[in-house]
Amino acid sequence: MTRQIKNIITITAFLICIGLINIAGQNIDIEIRGMNAFTFILVIAVLIQIIFFIPSFILKTEKYYDLVGSLTYVTTVSVAYFAVENKTIIDSIIYFYVIAWASRLGIYLFRRVRKDGKDVRFEKAKTHFFWFLQYWVGQALWVALTACAAIIAILSPEDDTLPVLAMVGMALWLSGFTIESIADYQKRIFRKENNSSVSFIHTGLWARSRHPNYFGEITLWTGIAVIALNTLTGIEYITLISPIFVYILLTRMSGVNMLERIADERYGHLEEYKKYKEDTPVLFLKLTKNKQ
Repeated sequence: MTRQIKNIITITAFLICIGLINIAGQNIDIEIRGMNAFTFILVIAVLIQIIFFIPSFILKTEKYYDLVGSLTYVTTVSVAYFAVENKTIIDSIIYFYVIAWASRLGIYLFRRVRKDGKDVRFEKAKTHFFWFLQYWVGQALWVALTACAAIIAILSPEDDTLPVLAMVGMALWLSGFTIESIADYQKRIFRKENNSSVSFIHTGLWARSRHPNYFGEITLWTGIAVIALNTLTGIEYITLISPIFVYILLTRMSGVNMLERIADERYGHLEEYKKYKEDTPVLFLKLTKNKQ
């Protein structure tokens, strides 16, 4: 199957999912500037990408891509949060959680790309208009699908209480956020002290999973979906696709597959790396460290 066919299938699947969550969003009674609030937020997500794509393509730079992604999360959930007159404790918790995650990750990724000078994902794409545009439009769809449960939950009316299920979701989010933050910190320190082109990280959380940061991200978005569960009704349950989408995106589309391929090319000849791959799960954290 050619890359073009794969891209068409991927884009079609994305658009179908966007259409479904937009239908779910039509249950929301809140309007912004005469438009259904959820639809308005989807439009905002796309417009932000286009606004920043234009100068990025002209300058042939990818340095602001991840930062703009985080900005889009912050903007969309902020629009939802401040569109609600009677905010509840669940609204505020979800809003704070998304803001905290997006801000931390955006700053981390922006600092990393500034230090590295480039992002290998865009080395060829940034010189081709429509190829590079696909990444930016894809980012708008990524934000919408990832944050759909959070946004719908904020916009939906609910009792101003904190059910047990929401507390379970909060614990999941905190666990995932902590794991992702620690994993990113450990990798940043490793790259600062080692040449990543000849040595690979396999200490700390990276001794328990080859991609602990992605495990943390999937866990925290699962937590958001669990918190949102109390507020959803009817077709709105379709937005529970959020953590499933994050899992598929990070393990099947962009994250794990690409990084595993790069790691195999760099370290595949090392016996230590071969043993690390045999002993360490790709994603889920194992309870015990590898034997040295």
